[in-house]
Amino acid sequence: MSETALPLTATRAAVTPRSRAARVSLTALQVVLGLFYAFASALPKLIAHPSATESFDKLGWGHTGMYIIGALELAGGLALLVPLLDGVAAVALGALMAGAFIVNVTVVHGPYVATPLVLMLPLGLIAWARRGHTTELFRLVRRRAGRRG
Repeated sequence: MSETALPLTATRAAVTPRSRAARVSLTALQVVLGLFYAFASALPKLIAHPSATESFDKLGWGHTGMYIIGALELAGGLALLVPLLDGVAAVALGALMAGAFIVNVTVVHGPYVATPLVLMLPLGLIAWARRGHTTELFRLVRRRAGRRG
């Protein structure tokens, strides 16, 4: 059996050995952040809660911008719960939080300016710790693209 044919868990264990407690803690962090993004952050936007509509109206982005950001947060939150997608999801959500920070600093000037920065720290940890998953995902995508082309 070649190295590329190994299951994801065997590949991860061979590349980055971690203690059981660290793996469990990282998984728990991913679940908490995934649920936070899906429910606490995306849901108010997707159901057009007054607090979300007010914020996006203030930005001038309206309902369309609110729904797009909500959908991105929901997709990222759910992807954090999928082992092969978790690293990419953390990077994507980190980029979304960088944008949120810039908007908060330049336009909103509200009391929660630092919140996106705080969220970027655990997302960065997840992205780094799950980089093997991201590598495996890219390997699978390239292999499938090679079969089609």
